[in-house]
Amino acid sequence: MSNSMLSMSCKPKKPVSGKTHQPTGDSWSLNYVTGDLFSCPGDEALAHCISEDCRMGAGIALAFRKRFGRVPELKEQKKQTGQCAVLKIGGRYVYYLVTKKKASHKPKYDNLKMSLEDMRSHCLENGVTRISIPRIGCGLDRLQWKEVSNILDEVFKDACISITVYSCPERTETTVMKENMRK
Repeated sequence: MSNSMLSMSCKPKKPVSGKTHQPTGDSWSLNYVTGDLFSCPGDEALAHCISEDCRMGAGIALAFRKRFGRVPELKEQKKQTGQCAVLKIGGRYVYYLVTKKKASHKPKYDNLKMSLEDMRSHCLENGVTRISIPRIGCGLDRLQWKEVSNILDEVFKDACISITVYSCPERTETTVMKENMRK
């Protein structure tokens, strides 16, 4: 599979609501939407994964870099794997989950969990109750969404934070390619 097929960018479209998952105690929610992540409400926080070197050269990270810039400010925070860098942009926070040392490395689930815990702490300290994310770690980094969603449940189960997961609509040509693949 080529890297271009793994890209998380998609043309801006209005989000289409999907299913909602409300884990234990209605204290948090995990919502699924098909559409462009950047079409989320402007007052919602955004989050995605990066490496310590803040390279952000491909996938959704590149879209964040182009949209928000301020890479030198991120680097000045000197966040390490398992931590979360933060930018305040307008009325929202943008979270950069540091899940690996270098852009060429692959993240580990434990590092993702630690960076999510760091983000959760910042959210609770700053009154953030809504975050929009892509399927973090599951694009170019190839983590499995089932495991990532379990980690989200574990980290946020006691927080009153709503997380909306944005997925790009599958392109017709991708569907056709999958149907014609040898099994």
